[in-house]
Amino acid sequence: MAVPTNRRAILLATFIAFGGNILHLVSLASRKPGCLIMPDFAARFGQIGSDGQPYLSSSRQSIITSLLGVGTIVGAIAQAFTSDRFGRRGSVIIWSAVFTVGVAIQTATGRVLAQIVFGRFVAGLGVGALSAIVPLYNGETAPKALRGALIVLYQVNIFSGIFISDCIELGTQRLKGSPSWRIPIGLQMLWGLILLSGVFFLPESPWVTIHHNFSGVLALILCSSRHLLGIGKETEAQAVVAELNGVPQDDPLVQDIIEDLAFGIKAENEGGKVTWLECFSTRNQLWKRTINGMMLMFIQQLNGQNFYFYYGDTFFQTILGAVSVAGVIPALYLIDAWGRRRSLLIGALAQAACAIIAALVGHLLLAPTGTPANLLTARNRQGGDVLIAFAVIHVFAFSLFWGATPWRVFCVFTSEIELTGPHKGFM
Repeated sequence: MAVPTNRRAILLATFIAFGGNILHLVSLASRKPGCLIMPDFAARFGQIGSDGQPYLSSSRQSIITSLLGVGTIVGAIAQAFTSDRFGRRGSVIIWSAVFTVGVAIQTATGRVLAQIVFGRFVAGLGVGALSAIVPLYNGETAPKALRGALIVLYQVNIFSGIFISDCIELGTQRLKGSPSWRIPIGLQMLWGLILLSGVFFLPESPWVTIHHNFSGVLALILCSSRHLLGIGKETEAQAVVAELNGVPQDDPLVQDIIEDLAFGIKAENEGGKVTWLECFSTRNQLWKRTINGMMLMFIQQLNGQNFYFYYGDTFFQTILGAVSVAGVIPALYLIDAWGRRRSLLIGALAQAACAIIAALVGHLLLAPTGTPANLLTARNRQGGDVLIAFAVIHVFAFSLFWGATPWRVFCVFTSEIELTGPHKGFM
């Protein structure tokens, strides 16, 4: 038996995570404060205040920021159908194109608020879909020994994208005219096009190839190892497995992996077609697993770190972006060394402590809103320093323990739920 090498699998996982998640992050370029506080953006899409200066009302800010979220929800659900119908690779192609079109719509607008809002929604469709497909694709193509670390690459690139986005905004916010906001928004197309073009050189999931029966042109498009195995193309699935593990196609390792995949697919097929309602079935307590997965993803977004990213100024956001990248890199090791449950518990306790301390400091030590700088006491300034310190610790703890771990849990559901895709929409 040849000694397997994982160079090809690592390169594949790095690229797909890089493309899918950098665009997932850079798509947040028009969040608060970001482009919304840039004078030219406010002049084009805002209103004129009583002082004669243009501004974006809270309602317009809410529409611009929320429509991306609405799109991500719709896209996350819609990709559950495309990822099984057209394969993981085919779905990445489809939704990367959708995302790129959405960014183009935003960049091309002049003064039409509806066009910005619609473009945000369309881009959100791609963001939501890719945020579900990418970790699944990585999980299905990654060698078992590296699966945890390679899935963590998804979150590494999310935080890298946030950092890059903040740096771009920091560099363009002082530009005159539309380049101040067109550049950070328009650059998103670059990442979308990189992913869209590069994915043609990636293999399909081996599972998909053997699970369905496609033919003709579609078979050429759907060429990862689970997907290939799933559509009855065992030879192609063997080729992908061999390539990803760096061994000859006739190596016993390839056959062992193919047999494991085939066994899982056979068990799934014998159980009948799985519907969306199966996610909440009492059989094998699948409903508990679905609820647990949904709650993990909800809590990941509701544990406080987004407050600092959305309401801190651009410079502070850039600092937090760098802290996030520094925190998620050790997670490549800890997620497997410590285990998922321990990581989540430790991270939850650390973030809870930071949030409580920040709340108490803000209530007891900070000056009231609007207090002139020359009236701030030493106590007020010390409170501000403590608040900033625990904000940084909070974000670091999130990156280390909660940034990547829920995505790892995302990819270890039962085979019935994973193979049909409904759980991806709920996530």
